[in-house]
Parts: sequence; C-alpha cells; structure tokens
Amino acid sequence: MVAEYDPAIEFFVRVLSFDLIEDSPSLTSDGRAKRWVVVRPPGAVTGILLARADGEVQRAAIGGQVAGRVGFFLRVENFGEAYRRMSSAGVEFVTEPRTEPYGQLAVFLDIAGNRWDLLGPSEQ
Repeated sequence: MVAEYDPAIEFFVRVLSFDLIEDSPSLTSDGRAKRWVVVRPPGAVTGILLARADGEVQRAAIGGQVAGRVGFFLRVENFGEAYRRMSSAGVEFVTEPRTEPYGQLAVFLDIAGNRWDLLGPSEQ
C-alpha cells in the first residue's frame, strides 16, 4: 500500500528503474474512483500492485505490511552500480553493503517505508 499513486510511481519508475506496466482507472467495490497501477523490474514477469490506502486502517498499515522485516527482494546484475545510482537518487539504505555467502546485500526502504534487500552477485 502507498499513500498516493503518483509519488509511488515516480519512486519505482524513476528511482528504482522499474517499468510501469499498467496505470488504469478503476473503481472500489463501493463505486469510488481508484487506479490499477502495476510496476515491475525490467525483464521480470511478476509485478507489484501499488494500491493507494483506503481508510484509516489501511493508512496505518503503510510501510508495515511485513511487520518491519524485509519482505521484498530486488536482485540486480551490477550491485555497485545499482547501489550508487539508488543512493544518489535519495534512496534510504538502512544497512551498509556487505557480502554474504549468496552475494552482495544492502537493505533499503521504499517510498512507503517497506524494507527491501538489494541483492547482487558476489564480487569477482
């Protein structure tokens, strides 16, 4: 969930370089206007629905959908380049890059405050 559509689209498309797959008008189950917005990393098959929070309970849940844990993973081919690009675009990293047995890793926050792992291959 996100607070507003356009800033979320801007973050995922401009900052994370995701593709905007769909941005279509839609209606809530009780007939109010909303949008159906889907983004995904380039070349990916699975997308992410950016749903604007509707009501107090949903607004309170923004950024907490996975209870403060990392719930999303962005795997990149060039970790250093992606980390530098995202950092210079203002992405908040909550850990410094480190190397794990499975590759390079740094945790960042998306526009809603959700935690993501930025993952890349081990340094050569």
